[in-house]
Amino acid sequence: MQPHLRPKPVYFISDLHLGASYIPSPREHELRVVHFLESLIGEASELIMVGDVLDYWFEYRTVVPRGYTRFFGVLARLADSGVKVSWFKGNHDIWLFDYLRDEIGIEILDGVVVRDILGKRFLMAHGDRQGKVNAGFRIIQGIFRNKILQKLYAGIHPRWTIPFAHGWSSSSRDFSNYVAPQFDPDTEPLVDFCRQYEAMNTDNPIDYFIFGHRHCLADYPLPSGHARMVILGDWISHNSYGMFDGTKFSLNIFSENGKK
Repeated sequence: MQPHLRPKPVYFISDLHLGASYIPSPREHELRVVHFLESLIGEASELIMVGDVLDYWFEYRTVVPRGYTRFFGVLARLADSGVKVSWFKGNHDIWLFDYLRDEIGIEILDGVVVRDILGKRFLMAHGDRQGKVNAGFRIIQGIFRNKILQKLYAGIHPRWTIPFAHGWSSSSRDFSNYVAPQFDPDTEPLVDFCRQYEAMNTDNPIDYFIFGHRHCLADYPLPSGHARMVILGDWISHNSYGMFDGTKFSLNIFSENGKK
């Protein structure tokens, strides 16, 4: 009889914001992410990236934006080694279309996805459109996701669109004074989203709700007593990742000396 083999764990990361102009050392930032991903080769069954992986990305039909060579290379090595790689669209990398899907084999996901992972039921989303969202943000999201406007935007030369997009992004965050937000279950809109979802889906309960977007770390037991809500933090101040081994989910911090 073959000995029982434990499945390889699934890893989750979010909010890397690669390429952001407000990060002091973009190359060191990318290499830190690459070193983490290299450590997953042979160790992971799946990598799920829960949005805002790139600070800005727009896919043109015949042109590839410069940058991210080492990052895309390690994603390709992961995929070629048999690791399933999934990438949720965030509010910064909305414009993922088919290039990375076709060239690397990455699964591109959007919105809320519910699926079974190693015997547990997961609900996953970037988190920007779940819970209470202000009207201004909803309007901007509607503009960015409009397919006609996307085609018009693609017709503008990248020398204009890329600096504009990076300027827009950097204006929303001052890295020199950046302090990672703290999780507060009493005011967190994603907690309200989870509670409402549980109340409306009692016949098929979720074990883990997984989000990014909020840039805080949280592993919160929901009042139902069944599910946990996880916010994955970011790679601006935390270098954090989630891991599920089929038994438990853990939030961890990556260091250059190894995972811990």
